[in-house]
Amino acid sequence: MSVVALVLAAGRGTRFGSDKRRATLADGRSLLAHSVARARAVFGDVRVVLRTGERAEDFGLADDCRVIVSPEAASGMGHSLAAGAGSLLDSPAQAVAILLGDMPWIASATLQQLSEAAGVSTIVLPRHAGQQGHPVLFGRDFWPALARLSGDEGARSVVQAHRGCCVVVEVEDAGVLQDVDEPQGLSG
Repeated sequence: MSVVALVLAAGRGTRFGSDKRRATLADGRSLLAHSVARARAVFGDVRVVLRTGERAEDFGLADDCRVIVSPEAASGMGHSLAAGAGSLLDSPAQAVAILLGDMPWIASATLQQLSEAAGVSTIVLPRHAGQQGHPVLFGRDFWPALARLSGDEGARSVVQAHRGCCVVVEVEDAGVLQDVDEPQGLSG
């Protein structure tokens, strides 16, 4: 199963107090660079959604990192997700993994496990310790719905409208639940 990764990183993250995407982790890389590196270790095609005027090098991302601009990012995650989904028209992949730029601790093995469960007509939802986490993987059949999203709900409405297509994958990785909302969250 061919899976493309879309890393959403155009949000404001106001609770953090500054641009958390640029915050450095123990290894010296930015939070966003770390999250993108995790995705690149598993997925051959990784696209990062940023705000207008931002570039890959602003966050220490590799020169060949494909940046998708979300001009309406300030209006909510749905707009960023729609911009990213709109970029997938040139992808031969059969599914897309929607990752969040502030979740750097998801194990490569977990990303691989979720990819193996993906299908053209399925939505893969990771669950750890009874809680749904990220990334969520959407089969190609759902890409048009993702491209029409707006507002701040992300893809929740697509998941709810297609419950019968959802596949829950139990994972041992707490990283699927760990995002960084405040500076003290940088330690994992």
